[in-house]
Amino acid sequence: MDVASGGARGTTERVLILLGLLQQRQVWTGPELADRLGVTPRTVRRDIERLRTLGYRVHASQGVGGGYQLGPGQDLPPLLLDDEEAIATAVSLLAGAGGAVASAGDAALRALTKLDRVLPTRLRHEVRALSGSVESFGGGRTPVDSEVLMTLARACRDEVEAGFDYPSGSEVRRRRVEPYRLVASDRRWYLLAYDLDRDDWRSFRVDRMTDVSARTWRFRPRAAPDAATYVQEGVASRVYPHQARFLVHASADTVRAQIPASAAVVRRRGSELCEVLSGAGSLDFVLMHVLLLGHDFEILDPPELGRRCRALAERLLSAGATISPVPDMEES
Repeated sequence: MDVASGGARGTTERVLILLGLLQQRQVWTGPELADRLGVTPRTVRRDIERLRTLGYRVHASQGVGGGYQLGPGQDLPPLLLDDEEAIATAVSLLAGAGGAVASAGDAALRALTKLDRVLPTRLRHEVRALSGSVESFGGGRTPVDSEVLMTLARACRDEVEAGFDYPSGSEVRRRRVEPYRLVASDRRWYLLAYDLDRDDWRSFRVDRMTDVSARTWRFRPRAAPDAATYVQEGVASRVYPHQARFLVHASADTVRAQIPASAAVVRRRGSELCEVLSGAGSLDFVLMHVLLLGHDFEILDPPELGRRCRALAERLLSAGATISPVPDMEES
């Protein structure tokens, strides 16, 4: 007779407990699992089959040292975490999302929002307290408040309005937005949102926000631009008084390795051509930036940049003509 058939635990709860046990230790014997679950070895075998049906690869081996072992799966299945493991994971993700690990920050934030969905309230206070003790050093992204990131990430996920104070010129104004996506650049975090007061899409630097809050008012999602492209173009060009486009005679991969993503947008135009969109306070600065890449290039826009190019070339030629020739070392 199955002990579990008349036991207090249902099949689903028992299988989850079995999965947790398999994740805790390398190998379990059938009798060990039966003893921990309070069931017969036959029930253990049935529950192992249930896990396999769900996609978990549970290996069984015979002989000395044999038993049941949870192997790596083709896809990532759900994990069961106890309280201490959940707290440690959340704190590590907070450090990755808000700290200096730029390449992992956006992935850490996505994982953190998934964990936040199921994290018990009693653990959130401990996560908040411990995250205050985590710091990072070195270069990379500008640090931001992890609680601000979480508030904005929840608002994006739940499709609710958000508000924050944000500098505009010499003033700080309250902004009401429909948050869409958080975007991580190589230096900073940005929020792409629909600005309700300006009736248009805007990107905001998260490190400049203060008094961030999410409201309970839900909104119907709008047709949105590509978040990463919109933010990158804004950072690299739209915030500057002058923008320029160039056709550079080099591959996009080569040019991207030379220019930070926050300084220019690089678009592929074939295997050995790319388009560069950049901005600056003056057209001369943009021109010199592209010139110093060391590749042949053509000016696409604006037309007056062609005149600036000729003027700069004449200035360089004039400066070079004033330098006396260097004597030949063999003649001296």
